[in-house]
Amino acid sequence: MSTARRTPRLFLTTTVVTAVLAGCTAGPSARPAVIDNDGKPNPGGQTTAQQVPLPPLAEPRSPSIKWEDCDEATRQRLGQPSVPDTLKFSCARVPTTLDAPDLPGRGLSRLSVVKTGGGPIPLVVVNDVDGEPGSLYAARLAATLPPEFLQKFSLIGVDRRGTGTSMPVQCIPAEIRTDLLGADPAAADLEGVVDAARRAGQQCAIELDDAQVAMDSWRAAGDLEELREQLGLDKLHALGHGDGSKVLAEYAVRFPAQVGRVMLDGLPDPAPDATATQESVAASAQATLDAFGADCIARGCPIGDARAAVTAVADRLRSASATTTDGEEITPGIALYAVYSGLAQRSRWVELAEALKSAQTGDVTPLAAFAEPVLKDTKARPSRLDGTLATKCNDSATRLSAEELTRATTTLRDKYPQFGVFAAQQLAWCSPWPVRREPLPPAGAPGAPPMLVAGTATDPVTPEQGTGRAADQMPSAVTITWQGAGHGALTLSPCVADATRAFLIDGKVPVDGTLCPA
Repeated sequence: MSTARRTPRLFLTTTVVTAVLAGCTAGPSARPAVIDNDGKPNPGGQTTAQQVPLPPLAEPRSPSIKWEDCDEATRQRLGQPSVPDTLKFSCARVPTTLDAPDLPGRGLSRLSVVKTGGGPIPLVVVNDVDGEPGSLYAARLAATLPPEFLQKFSLIGVDRRGTGTSMPVQCIPAEIRTDLLGADPAAADLEGVVDAARRAGQQCAIELDDAQVAMDSWRAAGDLEELREQLGLDKLHALGHGDGSKVLAEYAVRFPAQVGRVMLDGLPDPAPDATATQESVAASAQATLDAFGADCIARGCPIGDARAAVTAVADRLRSASATTTDGEEITPGIALYAVYSGLAQRSRWVELAEALKSAQTGDVTPLAAFAEPVLKDTKARPSRLDGTLATKCNDSATRLSAEELTRATTTLRDKYPQFGVFAAQQLAWCSPWPVRREPLPPAGAPGAPPMLVAGTATDPVTPEQGTGRAADQMPSAVTITWQGAGHGALTLSPCVADATRAFLIDGKVPVDGTLCPA
């Protein structure tokens, strides 16, 4: 069935905190006693950011969104571990414009959103396209933020177009998903991945029809503008995580006058050279593996050397196939994707270590759980891979030839034995996808107020160097860097959380170039 004929929907979730929250107090502070500032080479950077003042917080006026209770349904989507009973959830469907280039009348889409928190000011939350749907990410975020956030804000988690319950892209057959992620870390070429990408592209062209090229960050930014209007806000106050920050950065390019208080937790590298950006991902994933290993040893690691453990698991799967308890075969490539996913989720590092230990003895089920969100596809929980492939291919103008792809694979494999081929395979995904006809959005967002950009020194998803390059192209960016490891700093660094609270709630812009110790 062609999705161009159906009505896409965007899903929003709101979380409301009960009166119990008012009686809570913050525990002892775990943040470092000192926040260092290395300053940026250009002392005029912050002056530039201040040319447009940070807008005040104002309550909505005449919002048109109709919220409905969805507390139980959201908790079922969250699964275990869930969130405190003090958080309550409301959901809504928000009509937006599909804006497919070749679709007559531009078409209608609907965003799904979930509201969390009892504060009067809506704070829109956008997550990575390949991560947890924004509605669920916002719900979990609400459970970790200091109480002041939820007294001031209601978090509006957005399932961005093509993901979660916002008319998710579901066009790739299960066996092709496995092949797309199945590149052996020792592979000399990506012939199997290229073939899988070709078959995936053909199937998506049939299923999505005119809407195929309508899944991108630029149009997702347009969705947020329509959401702002329906929330009744003069300015969009928002928080982006990883690739979700890219959507908000492009929102600032399109609608600088409507930018409110915005925090970007990790920004993707804007460099047009896709091979170079993927090499940065491979290097950061390798560095994160080392940080994971050091953390594991400090806790009495069950796996010994982390690099050796990952290599041993891949070698074992290469010599003898292994299946999960429900019959899913796990290849070396799938195992590497699972490890990468685990490295990005700092809160699951203990679980990842135990999963690697089990995989070394042949039990791959715990490790496979990290890859399940992309491999399994149901109506209630769509695979994250389909929407990721569509969005990232539409966002990129890069298409590598077979020869270029082979060279990149060889180079990355030799430099980064664990994650080089993993990074290279994503270059192959877009090879058969329609080449973007529209120009890529300009960088910068001149005319926007200060936007807080947080980087993480060792981030396997949005490497700090790429986040820095993105911030350098934004005149109003004010940077803060956590010198730790994991994907995103807000939930991992009390120092970054405190600076974010001061920025979003109190309107205090930190010194550009601030460093938060690990």
